[in-house]
Amino acid sequence: MSVRVYDPKSIIISVGTFVVEGFADGTFVTVERNEDSFSVQVGSDGEAARSKSNNRSGRITIQILQSSPSNDLLSALHALDENSPSGDGIVPSIVKDLNGTSLYTAQHSWIVKGPSAEHGREATAREWVIETDDLTAAYGGANLPP
Repeated sequence: MSVRVYDPKSIIISVGTFVVEGFADGTFVTVERNEDSFSVQVGSDGEAARSKSNNRSGRITIQILQSSPSNDLLSALHALDENSPSGDGIVPSIVKDLNGTSLYTAQHSWIVKGPSAEHGREATAREWVIETDDLTAAYGGANLPP
């Protein structure tokens, strides 16, 4: 029986043409849809109707250290989007586990807003929220070791 291994260093996050680096301690990426895939409506007599949502929008939230050079790249991308009338800041985003089968993709994604900035005695995390109109998600497990 083999033991499967999760390694946070095997998580690759790319936004546009660059790979994000300098992740914060703890949870450094969260991927979620904005809406449930299905809802149910139950009538007074107990009959139920299940409704499918076609809303595939979602968010990728990334926590990186304030010292990470990825802040500069994400800031530049966000500024480009804010200052461009044609959506030049809309880029593909990918979150991939290289040691497993989890894969989250967004062909059209953009930065919602810049992170809150804190400056104190110690370095803190910057939270970048990336939104997409169509989040594809494969919630996988870890691969078996060789």
